Amino acid sequence: MSHVIRELLEAVALALLVFFVIQLSVQNFRVEGHSMHPTLDSGEYLIVNKLPYFRVDMARLSRLIPFWEVEEEQHRYLPLAHEPNRGDVIVFQAPNSPGRDFVKRVIGLPGERVRIAGGEIYIDGEKLAQKYVAEADLDDDVDCVPRTRGCVLGGDQYFVLGDNRDQSSDSRDWGPVDLREIVGKVWFVYWPPDNLPFLESLGESLR
Repeated sequence: MSHVIRELLEAVALALLVFFVIQLSVQNFRVEGHSMHPTLDSGEYLIVNKLPYFRVDMARLSRLIPFWEVEEEQHRYLPLAHEPNRGDVIVFQAPNSPGRDFVKRVIGLPGERVRIAGGEIYIDGEKLAQKYVAEADLDDDVDCVPRTRGCVLGGDQYFVLGDNRDQSSDSRDWGPVDLREIVGKVWFVYWPPDNLPFLESLGESLR
């Protein structure tokens, strides 16, 4: 009897471990709205991989290790895998809407200067190719900070835009996204089923 109980406890422990690993690594979301058309459409269900950008709060960790302090100019959050890349489609909590998840594409990376002029996006003065966007009319002189001219992103900040620029609330309206606000990278669409193949380059309800 004790042998059976032990095996049962081991099975339960393993099931709990698998459950927590899954909870930490992936999460499903539902797209609401058309801000990411044609890449993503309203009503689609996504699997988001949280591992690529998994990070450690260096400031909190330093409090547990004697004689180690994190300097202000250092990155506070250290990604264990890699940082978001340009073109990634990510899920995050918008700076102006705590508790609400958004899905957008990464356009500007930390330390870069982002500028929009003549309907084009410029990164450090170089025009950015945008093959994935819907036809749009980008406002001139709109960058990072809401409806202002040009900005340089901070050490943990990302400039994000929806692929359907005319119907997207993004960094043009509420500024850059901090690394700590990023939930993960869109991995694939699992519903409707015709979208089951993995979507390459894809950076609860999403807007």
